[in-house]
Amino acid sequence: MRYVVLASLLVLLGIVNATARSLEAIRQRGALTLCAHPNALPYASRHDAIPGFQVEIAGALAKRLGVSLEQRWVINSFQYRRADCDIILDAIADRAALAEVGLRMSQPYHRSGVALAVGPKSGVASLTELGPDLRVGVPVGSIASMTLGRRGVKTSPFAFEDDIMDALAKGEIDAAAVTPAAIGWFNKTHPDGRVRRVPAFEDDPDLNWNVAVGMVGPDEKLRQDVDAALQALLADGTLAKIYARYDVELQPPQ
Repeated sequence: MRYVVLASLLVLLGIVNATARSLEAIRQRGALTLCAHPNALPYASRHDAIPGFQVEIAGALAKRLGVSLEQRWVINSFQYRRADCDIILDAIADRAALAEVGLRMSQPYHRSGVALAVGPKSGVASLTELGPDLRVGVPVGSIASMTLGRRGVKTSPFAFEDDIMDALAKGEIDAAAVTPAAIGWFNKTHPDGRVRRVPAFEDDPDLNWNVAVGMVGPDEKLRQDVDAALQALLADGTLAKIYARYDVELQPPQ
């Protein structure tokens, strides 16, 4: 599981030769295509039994648009650049940044960011209670790592969020600075060793962001229909139910 979700990787790596596509063309083809990682739960997986919330949300969008869903499984920069997909999920809702790589964004549908998790027996109740003898697991080179470093908090860098959560479960670190999705998925898959989320970064604009659907060169009709579909899925509780299956709480954008 990557700390920077797959949609953000697309922004970092760039999408080249993105061509505009219309809702009519997607309906003629009969499918909406999603770019996603094949092994990045809870975000996405090629296994139908547990597809990940990105795949489930994309499937719900496709159904609303009257088409099926097809996945383009991508794991590296070359594949991202070559993949012929219509949408990505969890695109950080920065209109200008997305436009630079040929993406247009839908209305935001969820708020994510960085959260702080502690073990079930920890007495820590907030970020301010992290004493000098406690160590926090962080994604290597992350903004969270720098933020905690400026506060004088000891940190341990890890490549992946699931490694951070495993270290927390084993007591190798005292807290974990990870996404809420990582916390939720850990608790879902470790019901007898659930961790606690404590207040930490909620007021830090660098560590909180809205997410949207990133669309590759959509026409205006496709953008409008994706927005309408998202509104309907929010209104009828579909998005909340999808996230809840992964022990993630749907948060309203700000």
